Amino acid sequence: MRQLGQLEATVMQHLWAVDRAVSVREVLEDLQRDREIAYTTVMTVLDNLHSKGLVGRQKQGRAFLYFPTVSREEHTAGLLDQVLAQSADRGAALLHFVGQMSEDELADLRSALDQRRPADGQGS
Repeated sequence: MRQLGQLEATVMQHLWAVDRAVSVREVLEDLQRDREIAYTTVMTVLDNLHSKGLVGRQKQGRAFLYFPTVSREEHTAGLLDQVLAQSADRGAALLHFVGQMSEDELADLRSALDQRRPADGQGS
């Protein structure tokens, strides 16, 4: 999974926010609130995201409706995994990352780890 370009990320943010299949026109109208952008540009970005497997599409009449195939969290986890894979020492990189976390983030991490533990408490 590779990092998204700025426009790709903006389009994905819209798709994740609406949480339903949407037309190119709907994405275009949302993006035009902040910038001038052409219909064909949005269509190309959605097609590229589809080619990358991040967006699915379904035919409705003559047009397609687009929807995310991965959640925002799944995408973020994939990026983190990719970054960690670049380190010669994945454990050390994780330790440095955790060392930068706030107390609230550490509590969230502990909670997430607790949820992954088997019910019998024997670990994995």
